[in-house]
Amino acid sequence: MSRPQFDPTTYDAQLADKTERLRALLAPFDAPEPTVFDSPREHYRLRTEFRLWRETGGEQRHYAMFEAGDKFTPVLIEDFPIASRRINELMPRLKAGWQASQALSFKLFQVEFLTTLSGDALITLCYHRPLDEAWQAEAEKLAADLGVSLVGRSRGKRIVIGRDHVEEALTVAGRSFRYRQPEGAFTQPNGEVCQKMLAWAFEALGKRNDDLLELYCGNGNFTLPLATRVRKVLATEISKTSVNAALANLADNGVDNVTLVRLSAEELTEALNGVRPFRRLAEVDLASYDFGTVFVDPPRAGMDPDTCELTRRFDRILYISCNPETLAANIQQLNDTHRISRCALFDQFPYTHHMEAGVLLERR
Repeated sequence: MSRPQFDPTTYDAQLADKTERLRALLAPFDAPEPTVFDSPREHYRLRTEFRLWRETGGEQRHYAMFEAGDKFTPVLIEDFPIASRRINELMPRLKAGWQASQALSFKLFQVEFLTTLSGDALITLCYHRPLDEAWQAEAEKLAADLGVSLVGRSRGKRIVIGRDHVEEALTVAGRSFRYRQPEGAFTQPNGEVCQKMLAWAFEALGKRNDDLLELYCGNGNFTLPLATRVRKVLATEISKTSVNAALANLADNGVDNVTLVRLSAEELTEALNGVRPFRRLAEVDLASYDFGTVFVDPPRAGMDPDTCELTRRFDRILYISCNPETLAANIQQLNDTHRISRCALFDQFPYTHHMEAGVLLERR
């Protein structure tokens, strides 16, 4: 992981630059002025990873990160102001734990933290060696001392102490939704801004009496609140880990109007276009859906051209993007039939050039 250039005094100027960049990208489509959602200036990042580094002649390992483009000159880290307070509280205690134990420190090369706004925490320790009973005994003691779940990873093996996920609570329109967030799976890193994204999408969708198609649903991050706004939802996701988490999250929150199918967006496009059938859709009555809106939150590459054409069939396209350049390319493909009626900037990644954007496209 590259080390962000952390300087809170530059935050407002950086956010203004991002806003201007989004305006410029969306200007060809006569977009309205974006609503801008800022981030906490520090302690906003709920997950992070560190390589461990031994200085020449030293025995002890230290947390390390690297400047962008330089993988050979470590920056040794004692604390990390952009990470959650929980991560900063755990860092020295974890370091003391591995320093006091040969079983924990031997060939340990990477540490990953996953925390939540609700205070839950999971730590992953990565090794260049097989993990044995001595490691597990020491790891169980450390997990209990720190009050965390702990995962040990080595080639081809994973040992879980406690849970293999953290439990988050996010509030949207006065309702708290509970989420299981698995170790190793994607979750939004900035919890405060994630809540703002959910609230914006909830409001943009509005209360509907028709159905929602959701592509790239992940662990159900958006699915849970959006399902309360429509008659029913058909959601798709390709990652088995994310699908399992989403199904658990739907059950935990008593959301029963969602059908979740493990298909990629490209596969669903083929199914809806009649290119080929999929056994995973055999029990789904597609004809029973009255889709009014499609919600998409694609990876950085954006939607492929066929999926983009699929979304054109819908009167309303609600689009969350982690890459405004590919968002603009997708809108260019849709611009002859749809116009931007709302847009927003979400500063998920302060002190970097990355940003999230949201648009609501409505049929002309």
